[in-house]
Order: sequence, then structure tokens, then C-alpha cells
Amino acid sequence: MFCTCLYNHLIVEAGDTNHDGVLDFQEFTQFLGAHEKDLKLMFRSLDKNNDGQIDAAEIQHSLHTIGVEVSLEDATRILQRMDKDGTMTIDWNEWRDFFLFKPLTNIEDVARYWKRSMMLDIGEQLTVPDDFTEEEKKSGYVWRQLMAGAFAGSVSRTGTAPLDRLKVFRQVHGFADFKGNVLSSFRYMLKEGGLRSLWRGNGINVLKIAPETAIKFTAYEKIKNVMHSNNETRNLRVHERFVAGSLAGATAQTAIYPMEVLKTRLTLGKTGQYSGIAVCAKQILQREGIAAFYKGYVPNLLSIVPYAGIDLAVYETLKFTWLSRNRGLADPGVMVLVGCGAVSSTCGQLASYPLALIRTRMQAQASVKGAPKPSMLASLRSIVTQEGVAGLYRGISPNLLKVIPAVSVSYVVYEYTRIVLGVDIEGRRGGGEKKA
Repeated sequence: MFCTCLYNHLIVEAGDTNHDGVLDFQEFTQFLGAHEKDLKLMFRSLDKNNDGQIDAAEIQHSLHTIGVEVSLEDATRILQRMDKDGTMTIDWNEWRDFFLFKPLTNIEDVARYWKRSMMLDIGEQLTVPDDFTEEEKKSGYVWRQLMAGAFAGSVSRTGTAPLDRLKVFRQVHGFADFKGNVLSSFRYMLKEGGLRSLWRGNGINVLKIAPETAIKFTAYEKIKNVMHSNNETRNLRVHERFVAGSLAGATAQTAIYPMEVLKTRLTLGKTGQYSGIAVCAKQILQREGIAAFYKGYVPNLLSIVPYAGIDLAVYETLKFTWLSRNRGLADPGVMVLVGCGAVSSTCGQLASYPLALIRTRMQAQASVKGAPKPSMLASLRSIVTQEGVAGLYRGISPNLLKVIPAVSVSYVVYEYTRIVLGVDIEGRRGGGEKKA
């Protein structure tokens, strides 16, 4: 598995004292001996009452000292992952066995295991952002994470661009306009513009990742500060994260929404219609006015709530279910992480899809400057009347087809990009300790 390969790489890097790229037996035993001493010191620092056992209250207290606030229930879940004998305490042997072959050296790393920091990208950025500690923000770790996520999203979106264009094509062209199935739609696009046409609109879809990510993260941090009020060390609860994440998503979408409209128009454009992004923007401005860049804004804003809420709720449910059934396991593994992310994002998409479809239809409407524009409710009535309830889910099959390849590609690229940027899986750079 990919995480195992990363662990092996980090162990070799840490233990290779002569820097020959190979970890021989002597170096390996020296590494284990030194690592075990570190673990012993760490265990003793956590064992506040010196009884040779670590309980949930001691884990909670240790996390509090590094600025990570968790409930006693969450601390108990962390404990259960190390507690092999079911005593609800951790002795030295359990502690050592848990960490010996993991290049982790502090309790903060335990808290980070189930932190959602993979930046899985399935083409929609409506998920609730990650929480980062003050130490991670000061060290520059956060922005390296965001850079890795943006690059992974770019590769993922480019790889699944044909499916995304197929989705938009079927969303806009209703049953009355185009009665063919997914395959016939695909053939139509190929015949109209050739193989290259399958990537129409992908350029701006990739360009908007960086500003959207940066704006959403910045807004999320500002909103969190307001919600913390007088207690800045307190971590937000799940429902508070949902509210903060939804507001941050709305802020980011408001700022980059004209790019969303341009992406839809370029994606649906016929061969030779637009020679570039600037030409498309100029035509919309001249023919429809500046208000055209916010067509479909209301349903887009409304879709954030069901998407972010259901995505977060499903992910948290899957996470706690896995934890309760797999005590003593340190690393959930790639398949569990990718699976949870894919399932929760898919559920969020299913809930918000009708609003996303209405948004795309409204974005695609080319109207004369000053002419009346159909409202969201008028568009909803038109779709249901002409196509039935099923019309609200037109184009969802290619959208679901791209989920697995999108999350898989974004995960692999994300992890490799973090290595290139010099950030290992614990958040340290260049194999050294984090900056204070």
C-alpha cells in the first residue's frame, strides 16, 4: 500500500547514517534502539501519575498542552486504537508496538491520523476545509499542503475532463433536445470537435483551483476565529465546522463564480466559437452584460449546504464506524481513506445534484442584454414539467463514473507532490523537526 511505502521511505531516510541510500542491519538496529528511547520518553511524559499506564484523560490533557482540543470521548477513541487487551489503558508494550515501525515521535501525530488532509478532488470544492494547528500554520506546512492539493486537483480534473464535459453536455441538453444515451452523447462530441474537444473548458477549470482553495481556507480561518470568541484554543465541534465551512465555501464561490460561468460556456462551445478565455469573457460582457457572470449563483450557493453537510456527516460516520471496529490499528490505510472520501463526496453530490443541474442550465443560457432572465424556480418547474423528476438527475451517470478515478488520481499525485515539496506524512519538512 502507498502509505506503507512512505513509512518505509521515511524509516530508511531516518536510519541511513552513512547516506548510501541503503539501510543495513546495523543501521536498522541503531534506528530501532534510538526510536525506542524516544518512545519511552514520550510515554513517560504522558503518564502523569507514573502508574505505568496511559488513560484517556492523560491523552486528552497531552493534546490540550499542544493546542489540540478533543473531547474525552474522542480521546477514548484514540486510546482504543492502541489498547490491544481491552483494559481501556495503554501500557508500555502496547505503546511501543503501536509506534515502533511508524516514524512518528509525538502525540500530535496520533491526532493527525484521522485528520482529513488528503485534498481529494472530484471536480467540486464544496467540502469543509481541514483544521490546522498554529504550529502547522507558522511552519508553512499549511500552504505546502494546499499547493500539493491544488496540483493534485489539476491532474485529477484534467484526467477526468472528458467525463466532466459529458456531464455538462447532458445537464444542459434535456430529453427534448437530445434523446440519446451517454454513449451517443460521447460520440456526438467526438464527431463535432474530435478528440481534443473532450478537454474544452478544462483550462479554466484548473485555473480556478488555486484562488478558490486560497480564498476558502483564508475565509474558514477568519470565520473560525469569530466563532471561537474568547476561547481560541478550543477546536470547533462538527456542526460548527459545518457552518464555518459552508460560509467559507460561499465566500470562495462568490469570488470565483464568473470563472464557473466561463467554464460552462467554454465546455459547451462548438468548434471555433471561442478562441480563448478572454474572447469568451468579452463576448458575454458585450452581449449580456456583467450580470451574466452570476447566472445560476443562487442555486449554486444553496447547493453548498446539502453538499458540505452530508459530505461531512457521512465521513464522520464512516470514520467512527471504522475506529470502533478496528481497535489497535494505527493507520487506516489508503483504501479506507480513499473509500471514505469517495463515499461521502458521492453522497454529497447526490443530495445537491438537482441544484447543480439548475445552476448549469442557467449559466448556459445566452440572453440579450437587458432581456428578462428565467429564475431558479422557473427553471425547476420547466425541467420537472418537460422531463419529470428524472430530469433533475440528467448527466449524473458520467458524474458518478469519474468519482473513483478522480479520488484515486488526486490521492496518488497529492502524496507524491508532498514528497517533492519536502513535506512528509507527519508534516515535517526535509526529515527534520517542525519549526516552532
